[in-house]
Amino acid sequence: MDVSKITMEIFSKLEKKWLMEWENTGNLWSSPISTADKKKAKNKKTRILSIDGGGGIKGLVAGQALIHLEDCIRSVTSNPQASIPDYFDLIAGTGIGGVLAAMLTAADESGRPLFSASAAVEYLSSKSRHLFRPAGLLLRRRRRRFSGSSFEAVLREALRGPEGRVLTLKNTCKPLLIPCYDLNTSAPFVFSRADAVESPSFDFELWSVCRATAATPGLFSPCKLASVDGKTACVAVDGGLVMNNPAAAAVTHVLHNKRDFPAVAGVDDLLLLSLGSGPPPRQRPATAGECSERAVMEIVLDGVSETIDQLLANAFCWNPTDYIRIQANVWETEREEGEEGPRRAGEWMLKERGVESLPFGGKRLLTESNGERIEVLVKRLVACGFANDIPLSRFKETTVTKLSDGR
Repeated sequence: MDVSKITMEIFSKLEKKWLMEWENTGNLWSSPISTADKKKAKNKKTRILSIDGGGGIKGLVAGQALIHLEDCIRSVTSNPQASIPDYFDLIAGTGIGGVLAAMLTAADESGRPLFSASAAVEYLSSKSRHLFRPAGLLLRRRRRRFSGSSFEAVLREALRGPEGRVLTLKNTCKPLLIPCYDLNTSAPFVFSRADAVESPSFDFELWSVCRATAATPGLFSPCKLASVDGKTACVAVDGGLVMNNPAAAAVTHVLHNKRDFPAVAGVDDLLLLSLGSGPPPRQRPATAGECSERAVMEIVLDGVSETIDQLLANAFCWNPTDYIRIQANVWETEREEGEEGPRRAGEWMLKERGVESLPFGGKRLLTESNGERIEVLVKRLVACGFANDIPLSRFKETTVTKLSDGR
């Protein structure tokens, strides 16, 4: 009986230690981990950046938030070379937001981003006349269309590697997610680096991905594109029609992509920053009784974006500080007009008090401005650290294999 009692005590202690190891690391078969490493593992969040789309150059409103985000990162880390992809594990974008996402993650030969946030926004702003060049001089203003070839030329020039090498989805420094709508299948199509790594049939040239996600119906003709091996093709229009706010698609992608994100079990493991491009412009008093087709489209897209915001607020209701939505509350018409309109609107958005969606409907006005909310977030991003904070040698070889894809 004494031997049985001693045996029971031994196995009870082993079981307790076994369960504590699971609670602290989520890995029953890992080697012993120090207290410092356990703290890092507990604080580690998979960080997602999502950038909304927007009609035409209006989408660059989010660019000012990106510049502020990058400036804060460099200030907190005292590293003038720090970039946004250094502190995010996945970047998603739609429309012009997708173009910004591609430019931020496109990598040079050393694996570093080709563009900083400020350089990307400045490049697109300086090329706005070429990006949105009218397709014909004789078209009526109401039916104006923009030149797809001129738009493509700007993208080809920007997304080139060393010696003019064409960059593809595989040539990004972090996982990338950009949606479009495929007219061939009448369904959304999502360009993903994870799929591109798996098969060349899902690897597309970056410039064509940007052209596809920004092909707004009525403004641009649909974009015909094919994968690098020619086996997958689609006729794409603006991804904003179905995913103007790609944050939900990004969250779903991370939850189901165990190859790139093996440690993510639920939204409790995520930290999400979603950048909006502002609400649709208000109708002028003279036309308050009417609503143009373009205004209707912008209202619909804004409705989709706000619905996603509401759903994500519900998903993160138990950890609301892990979901930050930066969106302009008021879009003043005079700030929209002209090439400087998006910059002024973006600066105004950073000064505005933030708005937070409530779990069961409605919104709440916060005390902090959107710029201050980004500053607080950056401190958390830096505190979370890089993906490789915990030495991989502490884990079994099978775990190292899962994390070996550039992480």
